[in-house]
Amino acid sequence: MILVGGATRLTDSGLSITEWKPVTGIVPPLSDSAWQDAFDAYQKIPEYLERKRGMTLAEFKTIYWWEWAHRFLGRMIGIVFLFPFVAFWAAGYIPSGWLPRLAGLFVLGGLQGAVGWYMVKSGLITRVDVSQYRLAAHLGIAIAILGYTLWLIFDLGESRRSAGGSRVPAWVAASVLALVYLQILAGAIVAGTDAGFGYNTWPLINGAFVPDGLGDAQPRFLNPFENPLTVQFDHRMLGYTVVLATIAQAAWLALRRKQPELVTSAFIVMCFALLQATLGVWTLLLRVPIPLGLAHQAGAVVLFGASLHHFWLTLGRTAPTPEPHVAASA
Repeated sequence: MILVGGATRLTDSGLSITEWKPVTGIVPPLSDSAWQDAFDAYQKIPEYLERKRGMTLAEFKTIYWWEWAHRFLGRMIGIVFLFPFVAFWAAGYIPSGWLPRLAGLFVLGGLQGAVGWYMVKSGLITRVDVSQYRLAAHLGIAIAILGYTLWLIFDLGESRRSAGGSRVPAWVAASVLALVYLQILAGAIVAGTDAGFGYNTWPLINGAFVPDGLGDAQPRFLNPFENPLTVQFDHRMLGYTVVLATIAQAAWLALRRKQPELVTSAFIVMCFALLQATLGVWTLLLRVPIPLGLAHQAGAVVLFGASLHHFWLTLGRTAPTPEPHVAASA
């Protein structure tokens, strides 16, 4: 779902459907007149008028299908979750302590759909693109849903030993996880400002490590969010910070001779961080080709998942597999 959303962004497809119909919107245009109506609606928004004027109906269908697929997949996720959830709940297979946790996951999914439409609305009236702030919120919630889902899966696994002793490894792991999440949000700001399509050199930008122009936007506090040069610079600096933090975490745990499971997990996180940084540089140098852009986004998802799992391991709480409670028969 996250990767389809990334493809929707990279293909400039996100504004091709200009209305939100949660139920009937699952059906795409099925006739020539329906396609023409959808195209006519698209031709009224600023993106078409200022950027895509002259687009053919065939070209419109391509971007329409990307956005439709993204929305369709979102609906299907909700359906695939809801019906088994209700069935298992009615049959008494969901332990009482897990009911609010699973219901909360469904609520998060509904919130994500609403935020997605809120994001699309920002590009239909005065802007030629969606708001980078709303885009970051949309991606941030998607990653949060992924993280919450993974956490539930981890807790359904084998029992964990009590960590005991120092809680420092958990604080370090939490800090690395927070850095990774912040870097993902910064990546959304990069995507929302098209900052990856400029300054396509590395390791220098405009011939300098710290280039001129980082504070040119006014007011100055908006530079990290609306000045493409500053946005890309910040993303690079956060990337370096993430890599150094994962290396330091792995080295520290190894030198302290912590549990082999923790050391191995930390080194896996470090390797994924190095791979993700390499993908980022490669994507930048080639001016964000769609396959590489999606690979970079996939790398961020994997790095986040590995960092979350490492944090989960450092907590060392006992988490036995819950025993299902079957409702008594009549």
